[in-house]
Amino acid sequence: MKHYSLFLLVASVTVLSPGPGVVMSLTNALRYGLRGTIGGILGIAVGALVVAAISATSLGVLLATSALAFTVLKLVGATYLLYLGVRLWRAPPFRFADQPCPHAATFGKRFLEGLSLQLTNPKAIFFFLSIFPQFIDPEANYSIQFAILVLTYSGLVLVIHCTYALFAKRAKHWLTSERGGGAVNRTASAAFVVFGAMLAMAQR
Repeated sequence: MKHYSLFLLVASVTVLSPGPGVVMSLTNALRYGLRGTIGGILGIAVGALVVAAISATSLGVLLATSALAFTVLKLVGATYLLYLGVRLWRAPPFRFADQPCPHAATFGKRFLEGLSLQLTNPKAIFFFLSIFPQFIDPEANYSIQFAILVLTYSGLVLVIHCTYALFAKRAKHWLTSERGGGAVNRTASAAFVVFGAMLAMAQR
């Protein structure tokens, strides 16, 4: 496996950055507390496993045999990270409190809500299609590397979203302020630009 520490950083920023999953976890936490968010968070994590299985496994053989495919996907992935960085920098301050909140529901319904959200999340789909394969060593066992990286990503979803939920009420005033929302955007933006540049310079 290549550059695992870089994968941890890129995946962490991807999960941390504002998006539908973060909105759902924060609003559920503010309305229903930590316990009310668990079903949705688990759904998002399982959705990541499904998206990864569909998106990444079919690329394994191609990346192992084609230097051109690796280069193309590397540049596409780097461009996407740079695009996310520029878009976040130019976006208005992130205000999750302005988003519609889900109705109270059972654990199962929350799980399905999180699962469907992740399965249709373009950020997750594009991550596994264009960025994820860059961290696979074509000369090593693909299945083992795939399992480690996918489980790492899903684990980060659980940890980060639970952390968001745990501190949501304490940080409500800051998160809903223009200053706090702007800080979230700028921090994620800078990280995406840096990681995009690092990915563009990665070697096969």
